[in-house]
Amino acid sequence: MRRIDRTRRDWAADLGLFLFATCFAAVSSQSVPVVADLDPVWRAADQVVGGLGCAAVLLRRRWPVSLAVVLLLAGTQAHYLTGPAMVAVFTVAATRPWRATAWVAALAFAPLPIFLWRLPELPEGQAGSALTYFALIAGAIGWGLFRRSRQQLIASLRERAELAEADAELRAERARREAREEIAREMHDVLGHRLSLMSVHAGALEFNTGAPRVEIERAAGVIRESAHLALRDLREVIGVLHAGPAGGERPQPDLADLDRLVAEARAAGGRIELTGPPDGPVPPPAVGRTAYRIVQEALTNARKHAPGAAVAVRVTGGPADRLTVEIRNALPPGPASGADRGEGGGQGLIGLAERTRLAGGELRAGPAGDGFRVCAWLPWPAADAMSAAGQE
Repeated sequence: MRRIDRTRRDWAADLGLFLFATCFAAVSSQSVPVVADLDPVWRAADQVVGGLGCAAVLLRRRWPVSLAVVLLLAGTQAHYLTGPAMVAVFTVAATRPWRATAWVAALAFAPLPIFLWRLPELPEGQAGSALTYFALIAGAIGWGLFRRSRQQLIASLRERAELAEADAELRAERARREAREEIAREMHDVLGHRLSLMSVHAGALEFNTGAPRVEIERAAGVIRESAHLALRDLREVIGVLHAGPAGGERPQPDLADLDRLVAEARAAGGRIELTGPPDGPVPPPAVGRTAYRIVQEALTNARKHAPGAAVAVRVTGGPADRLTVEIRNALPPGPASGADRGEGGGQGLIGLAERTRLAGGELRAGPAGDGFRVCAWLPWPAADAMSAAGQE
């Protein structure tokens, strides 16, 4: 036997419907048409059957359809089963599938055509009671259908709310992941540039022990300054991480800072030729920042993997056209030392490709002729250029 677990609310509902059926039978007992010569035993049996029908209401959750069929069939002979029958058909309409509800409704109204055909011959009291019975059964079925529709609507709204909450959580998690990736890219680009400068000068001190004191002091000063700037940049990035969105953003570089970036690389001994950026309108901030990071990472890689090689940086483009950033470096003039060569694992180029893709552009990197080439194409909409020029 299937076990039915009822909550307190379910028990309260079942007891309430049991009291309703009992009270309905008691109140309507005075209006039940009774044949004058009916045997008192049959009359008492009719009342007992009505009481059992009221008690059977407590079984409505276990066998709703069977209970409704039994009460409807017995109700054609017993006059006190109208209340329990109403509860039974209400339960079927509220909890069972549409097909079961349709079959029970068909059974309940099967006597209706015969009743309408014999209506002129029936006494006025019996005709009124029968019409009231069919009206009450129809009302119980209608109320059950309304309750089921309401429950389905509530379940649908609850499901939508849960889906919306899950979607909001996914969006929040995606935003957190993107923020972590952005911070990781920033730390890689900024610290990689600073640490590569320190590595170049430290390597020079290591392999050129007989250098003049002036050059040693100059290299030590660059190492100290690079370490100081690296710590400052690290504090700024971590400060943004701790502050969150409400804490604002750290100042971001753009194309105007390329001269300073190249000057730092030249001070570390690099042979760098810079062409551009183009004069006139400036690209959108996101595009300029992405171009700066591409040049920064390419110079860092050139210092690691091709120390002493010449590097050519070219930035061209204009409004309604793409901004082109190209960095070429030749092969190193001699074999690179293990300290200078470094082990990047290609993560910098992967991060640049992702950063470029997020900006709506395209990046290609690989060997080209007798060196290495990094080339990126970034969008530069004319509307953004005109807006930037108007702000200036």
